[in-house]
Amino acid sequence: MQYSRILLKLSGESLSGKGNQGISDSVLEKYAREVMDVAKKGCQVAIVIGGGNIFRGLKGTESGFDRVKGDQMGMLATVINSLALESAISRFGGKARVFTSIRMEPVGELYNRDRVLEVIKSNTICILAGGTGNPFFTTDTASALRAVEIGADVLLKGTRVDGVYTSDPEKNSNAEKFDKISFEEVLDKRLKVMDSTAFTMCMENNMPVIVFDMNKPGNLKKLINGEKIGTLVCN
Repeated sequence: MQYSRILLKLSGESLSGKGNQGISDSVLEKYAREVMDVAKKGCQVAIVIGGGNIFRGLKGTESGFDRVKGDQMGMLATVINSLALESAISRFGGKARVFTSIRMEPVGELYNRDRVLEVIKSNTICILAGGTGNPFFTTDTASALRAVEIGADVLLKGTRVDGVYTSDPEKNSNAEKFDKISFEEVLDKRLKVMDSTAFTMCMENNMPVIVFDMNKPGNLKKLINGEKIGTLVCN
């Protein structure tokens, strides 16, 4: 097994499947089973999920919401998605627990790094909800922060594309894929992988990032086993 502890970042939009909003039962089940498969192999798994399928803070400001209130609504959206994934994992016989960055027991346990490390070592999937708990920070930044805090071997960013390209492959059929690229190159080329705050945190703390297609069955397990999937971003 290549990685013994991972931080998996999932977008909220991915949970909606082919729709733009809400939660797709089939996608939720697929993700739950994929994550359970790697956990059963002994890999310790922490997950950060976005909330864009329910509410996006930045989009809310365009509708007149105060930015702070909009971001707080976005944080709550991530909690809803996290609870849905926790329920799906439990329904299929796995063990999962939601930790929230803001106090909201009994919805979830308040995030504490030492407590998460204690739980994750018991083969329980830890779902870290609520972003960083602060406005003006994305769930990308939250995933980078949590990955560094818990000492993950790698941050896995599951997307609907199979890696990092020279441009958006969904818009440009001539876009070329990188198998490996440095943080500096990504910043220099202004490639959209994660927001700059998240990226800088990973770069400064030597946290490798792998961008891969989470929607292709078996990809997560292949990554854990060391297969070359997606694009590796590192120092």
